[in-house]
Amino acid sequence: MSELTLVLIRFAYLAILWIFVLSCISVIRSDMFGARVARQEAGGPSRAERKARSKQQKSSKPRRGVPTQVVIVEGGNKGEAVSLEHAPLLIGRGNDAAIRLDDDYVSTRHARIASSGEQWFVEDLGSTNGTYVGTSRISQATALQLGTQIRIGKTILELRK
Repeated sequence: MSELTLVLIRFAYLAILWIFVLSCISVIRSDMFGARVARQEAGGPSRAERKARSKQQKSSKPRRGVPTQVVIVEGGNKGEAVSLEHAPLLIGRGNDAAIRLDDDYVSTRHARIASSGEQWFVEDLGSTNGTYVGTSRISQATALQLGTQIRIGKTILELRK
């Protein structure tokens, strides 16, 4: 091989190595500080609508059969209960999460529980290990019923009254 070919191969190898190092740094950064998530999704309620709905929910008593809290059934935080009054609830390892899980299989911003009217939904936020409702992995917002189990990492959460 000519000397020019060897130099070009070395530079190509060096470039590939740097691309790999930078992609590793990007993954570590997003895991530590969380991925950026848009504040308001297309078709979602505006801030004023959310405030009005929040005031309406606080003033009225919860109906029979409507979940009022999320309880951790299995995992490191077993027995912990979080009220659904302050929905949407962010679930993850990050400090900004309403339900903070100390689990190696949970992303910084893993999932979100939110309501639309009287229906509750869980949504995976692009986590690495996924979010499961029952035994099936979800890829979009999925409706929840009272007693539905949500598995995130090694933790199982459940909607209760």
